[in-house]
Amino acid sequence: MKSAFHRLAFLWAASCTLLAPALHAAPIAMPVLDTPYPGQLSLSVDLSDSARKIFRVKETIPVSSGELTLYYPKWIPGEHGPTGTIDGVTGLIISGNGQRIAWRRDLEDMFTLHLEVPAGVSALDIEFQFLSPTDGGAFGGSVSATSKIVDLEWNQVAFYPAGYNAHAIKIQPSVKLPAGWGFGTALESIATASDILQFKPVTFETLVDSPLIAGINFKRIDLAPGAKVPVHLDIVADHPGDLVLKDEQIKVHQNLVVQANALFGSHHYDHYDFLFTLSEDTGHFGLEHHQSSDDRIFSAFFTDPDTFLSGGGLLPHEYVHSWNGKFRRPAGLATPNYNVPMKDDLLWVYEGLTEYLGQVLTARSGICSTAQYRDELAATAAQMDKRPGRTWRPLQDTADEAQILYDSPTAWSNWRRGVDFYPEGELLWLDVDTTIRELSAGKRSLDDYIKLFYGIDDGVVAVEPYTFEDVVAKLNQVQPNDWAAFLRQRLDSTDAAAPLGGLARGGWTLAYTDTPSDYFKANEKVRKHLNLIYSLGVDIDTDGDSTGKLRDVLWNSPAFIAGMAPGMKIIAVNGEKFDADQLKAAITAAKDGKAPIEVLVQNLDTFTTLKIDYHEGLKYPQLQRLSGVPDRIGEIVKAKK
Repeated sequence: MKSAFHRLAFLWAASCTLLAPALHAAPIAMPVLDTPYPGQLSLSVDLSDSARKIFRVKETIPVSSGELTLYYPKWIPGEHGPTGTIDGVTGLIISGNGQRIAWRRDLEDMFTLHLEVPAGVSALDIEFQFLSPTDGGAFGGSVSATSKIVDLEWNQVAFYPAGYNAHAIKIQPSVKLPAGWGFGTALESIATASDILQFKPVTFETLVDSPLIAGINFKRIDLAPGAKVPVHLDIVADHPGDLVLKDEQIKVHQNLVVQANALFGSHHYDHYDFLFTLSEDTGHFGLEHHQSSDDRIFSAFFTDPDTFLSGGGLLPHEYVHSWNGKFRRPAGLATPNYNVPMKDDLLWVYEGLTEYLGQVLTARSGICSTAQYRDELAATAAQMDKRPGRTWRPLQDTADEAQILYDSPTAWSNWRRGVDFYPEGELLWLDVDTTIRELSAGKRSLDDYIKLFYGIDDGVVAVEPYTFEDVVAKLNQVQPNDWAAFLRQRLDSTDAAAPLGGLARGGWTLAYTDTPSDYFKANEKVRKHLNLIYSLGVDIDTDGDSTGKLRDVLWNSPAFIAGMAPGMKIIAVNGEKFDADQLKAAITAAKDGKAPIEVLVQNLDTFTTLKIDYHEGLKYPQLQRLSGVPDRIGEIVKAKK
């Protein structure tokens, strides 16, 4: 673990005004100390202007005189890349004893600042504004503040001294919210008479791991009533009506806690808070933390059945991460602080296994039915089965390059491949689960591995790193097999076919029908697209002015051969103005004929008529039962008692 930086040479003017430091050319490695940082940092964040997406920050860092390097968090846990939002830091002023101190940004690492602390200065006072994103982006780069909601990620509003382990730095955080707003966080607050929320001192690691959500429309629900270890669902929403939950919706999320505890046989939090943002105006994603999760989805999650069906797996996925990703963590991701590069090679475990277990828990808890679970599995299997990019990029490489692939374009995603360690990881771990069940004649399953690997040190909030060899050793302890070869074959394969052995061993096979499942239709509605990848080979936007725009075109599909490409816009089909139903009707009509489907497409300022020679009708994925094979998938999703 090394971090490059430059030593500083400093010049003092006769007036005692500190000039900007110069930089030496040769970087040196800075050791990371695990000894306590001397003194306690303090951090105050004023969110009262969050409607304008302005967070005002004041921070104090104890120091001694001499050269000092400060870091702004760069490698953000759970985002799996150097995604720190340094571009949002503005108005930065550093001072000591009332005197302004010059700083100089490192020429190689934009997240590193160098300065000279004058004699007699025992603390740095840092002030700046963090300008929260106004549009686009992923994770911390997406919109996190509106006039009604704010989602605070502490890594965006703090600098910290270089050379120390994040858990060796103590910090006292506080925050000022708009008047009347409720809030949720895993941090423990201290009762005060002011309008400033004070929290108990924590390590810098715990601070970054404990985001805060707040809003004018706030609700807190107990998901573990009567339990010794509390679990709550903290919700902020665009409108009060978005906070209306049915009793059954509360019950299935309470079941989620029960089923997760039964699966893992342990917990690794003192208390847990789902921080749930329901909004049309913020980003939509989930980001895991040890004792909480930052979950953001469309405002109608609880009020629209299709949104609930489409997004029901979000909270289970992030909850699983408390065990898989936060407690047990790949060694390459268990870095000492946020400026040491991470290695993503085991994300097929970190994210792939979490995707598998999250979907299983979604079914076991009743958030979705068994049939809906199979529909989700069919959609995942079909997506990966229509991934021609697997012939050049193996699954392992999608993990290795994750820090880039999270921001890769939607265009040609089936050929370039993206973060496929999520969906293909789900198929891989289904393969592992059904193999254990088959080899043991039903006596053992992946559940036994989960308890063995994650069920240790009950109640301990810590990080326990692991390697590929550790995964293989524990699988062999559950069920002897050549697991190293089993996994490597699937990770390194460039076969055209998706790894669907888990489906077959589970008693089901991937097939296609001309009628979409409710799950498939819900995803089209909520994500505002028309998915015809499995017939014509196109994925089409249905959102407002973008309606008809091609999000993606399947490599070597009928649409590809006809000349279509992502970014083009369909204007007309067979001489009539484009709409989704009209295009589907044209596909159906062409099934029994020989005439191609004619589409008028716009490519910037050029209009072209293309002919798609396709006659196989509409195709949507589904699972069909295999005779003579036990329904192991049905067994997998049965609730545990």
